Amino acid sequence: MPDNFRLSEIGSGPSSGWRQDRGEAALSDVHSSVAVPKGRWRRFAAFIGPGYMVAVGYMDPGNWATSLAGGSRFGYTLLFVALLSNIMAIVLQSLCARLAIGSGRDLAQACRDAFPRWVSIPLWAAAEVAIIATDIAEVIGTAIGLNLLFGVPLELGVLLTSLDVFLILWLQHKGFRWLEAFVIALLGVITFSFCVQILLAHPDWGGVLRGFFPTTEVLRNPEMLYLALGILGATVMPHNLYLHSAIVQTRAYGDTVAEKRAALTYSTLDSTIALMFALLINAAILILAAASFHGAGHTELAEIDDAHKLLGPLLGSAIAPTLFAVALLCCGLNSTVTATLAGQAVMEGFLQIRLKPWIRRLVTRAIAIVPAAAVTLLYGPRATGELLILTQVVLSLQLTFAVVPLVLFTCDRRKMGPLVAPRWLGITAWAIAAIIMALNAKLVLDFLG
Repeated sequence: MPDNFRLSEIGSGPSSGWRQDRGEAALSDVHSSVAVPKGRWRRFAAFIGPGYMVAVGYMDPGNWATSLAGGSRFGYTLLFVALLSNIMAIVLQSLCARLAIGSGRDLAQACRDAFPRWVSIPLWAAAEVAIIATDIAEVIGTAIGLNLLFGVPLELGVLLTSLDVFLILWLQHKGFRWLEAFVIALLGVITFSFCVQILLAHPDWGGVLRGFFPTTEVLRNPEMLYLALGILGATVMPHNLYLHSAIVQTRAYGDTVAEKRAALTYSTLDSTIALMFALLINAAILILAAASFHGAGHTELAEIDDAHKLLGPLLGSAIAPTLFAVALLCCGLNSTVTATLAGQAVMEGFLQIRLKPWIRRLVTRAIAIVPAAAVTLLYGPRATGELLILTQVVLSLQLTFAVVPLVLFTCDRRKMGPLVAPRWLGITAWAIAAIIMALNAKLVLDFLG
């Protein structure tokens, strides 16, 4: 393994927006495109954004399926898994920021530069599988949202999701901060929707508190472990590790060690606050399912549209199903933006191939539409919930291939210099990697047994 990354050109200074005069935009074109002013609070404000774009991946439609199924079947028990997953995510996303700021490389670039091709190409393939699994969840979630709100048939909704590329292209023309503002605005709508629904559900707050404490039942019950791994895969998502390490570099934080340390502090705060916000949303989905469905005996709920139908009668309010559908559609649209950016980072970083954003989006969306459309046409809407949960388990199984290189790089002083991860952080990160690998190994053994 080389002692140092091969540092290639990562941009030629600040730019005015996403698209450059020399052709179609790459993520490297927007490196240092967001100015960082002087002053502590103004400086911190400049770093707000990437964390929330990453947080979108922690509340996408795949999370809904796993959280709804977990809450309806096991009540508040799996809240601890959501909390543990979020803690893991905070640590791993902080390492992404550290890698980007300390080395000037995103995770995909670092893998390409540090490993031989027989290692980096399979890692690229694993990352693409993770992005396709994410896209399947977005396709299904957005199609269900369109169906619930506007009555669009699910089969047609699956096909219509390919048109979201025009939304992304428009936002890309406006500039990177516009992308961030769009994401944050939709997060606000999602938050409002769930706050109202939680108030209407009247959960058992004592049960909620107990749900955040660990239980060994997760390991003893294969069905609970399957859902727990689905929550883990839906929370700590592989593509977010590639995405965060790329978009953190949109800030013009400077070249000195002191400036980089300050940038790392602000970036870590941004992602930590955003992920705590994502935990509230994920916990809200699970709490809503536990309070509304588990307590009423609907313990086999796995379909999002079923949850939508039951919310009104169970909560005694006509507005609850509408808010549920609005939040779902917002989640699908938000995930579209971040998955596209992650796909760009992965392809450009691993293969040094720069596709036009709309081509990249249509290719990955077309691949995702095939299984989603096939399941919908062959088995009907009833099977979409199971497909959503399966995609999240696939993401969990892909995590190892992103987490291990990330921890390996950020703990290597030769690559990170003064921003190498401190010993305590490295030990914590390796422990997280070991937990993920052990849980995935148990899932595979249970499946084979």
